[in-house]
Amino acid sequence: MTVNPIAWSLALVLTLGLAAPLAVKAQQAGKVWRIGVLGSGVNPRSAPFYAAFEQRLRDLGYVDGQNITIDFRFPSAGQSMSEVAADLIQRHPDVLLVAGPEAPLKAASRATKKIPIVMVALNYDPIALGYVASLSKPGGNITGLFTRSPELTAKQLEVLREALPRATTIAVLWEAHAADQVRVAEVAAASLGIKLQKVEVRPPYDFEAAFARVKRGGAAGVLIVGSPVFFREQTRIAALALKHGLPSMGSLPLMGPSSLGGLTMGFGFTLSEMFRRAADYADKILKGTRPADLPWSSRRSSS
Repeated sequence: MTVNPIAWSLALVLTLGLAAPLAVKAQQAGKVWRIGVLGSGVNPRSAPFYAAFEQRLRDLGYVDGQNITIDFRFPSAGQSMSEVAADLIQRHPDVLLVAGPEAPLKAASRATKKIPIVMVALNYDPIALGYVASLSKPGGNITGLFTRSPELTAKQLEVLREALPRATTIAVLWEAHAADQVRVAEVAAASLGIKLQKVEVRPPYDFEAAFARVKRGGAAGVLIVGSPVFFREQTRIAALALKHGLPSMGSLPLMGPSSLGGLTMGFGFTLSEMFRRAADYADKILKGTRPADLPWSSRRSSS
């Protein structure tokens, strides 16, 4: 039998052409995606908001250990955020989730300009700091969600003042991550006609001593500003506020209603919902959407 070489070559090309898309689809179906998570180090992987992130990924069809690998990295004692970010980048993640105050984003943005970054920015504005161009058109490799907690501080102080109409002094409990919120609180206190007692908590975070200072200063209540450190210690802080008989206002709803008794209030944002939204961003990126084409989302408060 005589084989026409031209016809045979054409058939081979057509066969390969049809097979190629199928091979690509099969490769994608069997791919194990990798997500890197860079956090501030004050909240573990078991924290409710990280659990919400992983649960939303499962809802979207991603299961850690099956079709996705999630690498959590937090600075340990003696490690810098830059070192941890560099280590995470060397694992070649398909997407980076960077969560918390500015330090993780600063380290991640310096470590890579190519790997997509989904940011959950707490208590700072990534636009004002130059990480993204705008909410609608972020550009570059960074997108995600952020909160404007400094803008909420004045409202939080106002609500606490309404609950304590005879108060002449209210304390604000803060730490380094929340310095900008203290400045807002100072302006708000002046407009409300009350004295603001500023109590800074520094490592190793002696909250007992901090509340003793608040009590000695004669404050009628205490405003606890948004901070990853305070979020981690919210139960302990609520217990100390109760112990010292100090009504408190927290920056997060989770720091509000308490089974411990006493007057504790919360006016802020729902953190777990933000991390669920972050999982949606990661899903879109893994399916081919560029971070530059995903508008940022600014989260509103909830009380």
